[in-house]
Amino acid sequence: MIEKNGTNKNCRRGFLKNSFALGIGALACNEIFSSCSNEKTDDTDDKVKMLTTDGELVEVDSTHCQHISPEEARKGIPNKKFVMVIDLSRCRNARKCITKCQDMHFLPPEDEWIKVFLMRDSDDTAPYWFPKPCFHCNQPPCVKVCPVGATYKRSDGLVLIDNQRCIGCKFCMVACPYSSRVFHWKEPEYDEEIRKKAYSPETSVPALVGTVGKCDFCPDMARKGKLPDCVTGCPNGVIFFGNKNEDIITNGTETYRFSELVHDRAGYHYMAELGTEPNVYYLPPVDRLFDYEDGLKNLTEEQKEFYLKTIVKKH
Repeated sequence: MIEKNGTNKNCRRGFLKNSFALGIGALACNEIFSSCSNEKTDDTDDKVKMLTTDGELVEVDSTHCQHISPEEARKGIPNKKFVMVIDLSRCRNARKCITKCQDMHFLPPEDEWIKVFLMRDSDDTAPYWFPKPCFHCNQPPCVKVCPVGATYKRSDGLVLIDNQRCIGCKFCMVACPYSSRVFHWKEPEYDEEIRKKAYSPETSVPALVGTVGKCDFCPDMARKGKLPDCVTGCPNGVIFFGNKNEDIITNGTETYRFSELVHDRAGYHYMAELGTEPNVYYLPPVDRLFDYEDGLKNLTEEQKEFYLKTIVKKH
């Protein structure tokens, strides 16, 4: 099993030092979300020495490293209310949101924190692709049933999991009506550098065998003014992410007022009748950019058969 008290030898990800501000024209807001990058810049040599929990003295890049402890991660980022908007008219099952998420969180192929389903509204309508992350509900059933407080709701709207508290009872998995959670059945495969990192619920890394994981909205990226990789990795700009308090949302290329986008495009909550009040909104698949069959082209025959046999009827 992974050590719960890892070291902070390096940051989980490399981050660009300078974020670029997204111009939003008449909206005149100052919110910054820059493109994500996995590469470090070479314009700084600032290093700080830190003593790890194992007593090892290491050098850390002060620009790139900002470890948030499990205790601090429970508070949320001040003045933020994170929301996601998914435009179903743009999705063609490119699956980049899935692979980018898995790469960022070092997940095995079988653990998908974002799932893409083939959905249809009725027998008379054409199917469409439906990405589904964790919904980070304002009334999350998963939080209510956790007996040890491992799953919790933050002030910025995020629902996170503290693997150091999780006992693997799976109550939260049963309580989640959206099946957004996965169980770590086997020990995650990390290289030594990742294995030694100090754990934080904001990164979900390194995970522990026998615990639960899920989409976390990447708050570690948000602290640095960056978008989640699922957003910037999508080639069609399907996923928008932003701060509801400042009424701004972006996919990294296009930026809108959140309130106007969901109003003008008839945004809705999936399974709203449950009363969970998700922080993920969907824009209806109107005037689709792709036929649903485009999303089947790069799949194996087995995958195609699975999708076509398991088309989900919208609730």
